[in-house]
Amino acid sequence: MIGYLGLGSAAASAQTLAVFRQSLAEAGYVEGRNVAIEYRFAEGQYDRLPAMAAELVRREVAVIVASGGTGPALAAKAATATIPMVFGVTNDPVALGLVVSFARPGGNATGINFPLAEVAVKELGLLHEVVPAARRIGLLVNPNNSPSAAVTKDVTAAASALGIEIGVVRFHPKTRR
Repeated sequence: MIGYLGLGSAAASAQTLAVFRQSLAEAGYVEGRNVAIEYRFAEGQYDRLPAMAAELVRREVAVIVASGGTGPALAAKAATATIPMVFGVTNDPVALGLVVSFARPGGNATGINFPLAEVAVKELGLLHEVVPAARRIGLLVNPNNSPSAAVTKDVTAAASALGIEIGVVRFHPKTRR
């Protein structure tokens, strides 16, 4: 049995889930035939993740797939030190405490790191090349999303070096239960 812990909703995750199921099938695992998947979706409610991760641990899943970034990964990591977990995060997984190092992750977690802050800094540099006269640029962030602090810090520092002022707009998206 696989535990799937998602930050979003089942509907919003439909394309990701289709690829997930297809990849499992290519490895010989077909849902309903030789593997069961326990899905938990937080519907954008970060505070629901720890309880959902704990519920997957109680269900004794063989592995937890933490989908949707840092929140699900941290919740799964906090819920178990023994059940293997796979994650995708934009923050440094070593700094987050998900793994010991990139070379030797150790523990029960492994995954992929998408360096969002570094990409945002690169985007700022490209924007500066395209519009060199711009002196003030807006940065829209979701403060509930943990990478936003690192992105804001790194982009603000890079902008300062270029003589650009960053106007940070914190957007709290509406969430549904």
